[in-house]
Amino acid sequence: MKASIVNTHMGNISIDNEVIAQYAGAVAMECFGIVGMANVNVKDGLVSLLKRDSMTRGINVTLDDDNKLKLDFHVIVAYGVSISAVSENLISTVKYKVEEFTGLEIEKINIYIEGVRVID
Repeated sequence: MKASIVNTHMGNISIDNEVIAQYAGAVAMECFGIVGMANVNVKDGLVSLLKRDSMTRGINVTLDDDNKLKLDFHVIVAYGVSISAVSENLISTVKYKVEEFTGLEIEKINIYIEGVRVID
């Protein structure tokens, strides 16, 4: 089990990285311009939009030795939006909400734009 550990004065709290990925994915989906998480098939080079129940496959959560989180997002953005504006919004929103939710500091958020979709 990959988990993040928070040390408190009363003991340790272990948060599964899957829980952090689920929460971060839900926060990301609320951001303007994000259509969804992307599943990247490295072997075939194919990118597909993930359904809401499996969006954690588009997010990679790692914890370094200093107990700081690193998040990698593979996302699909809406056609016609500013990628830099969407990325900045995603980074600031996810950083604030995930740090409040977990009590862990986020060291880095990497965003990989895997595709563009037209939204009706």
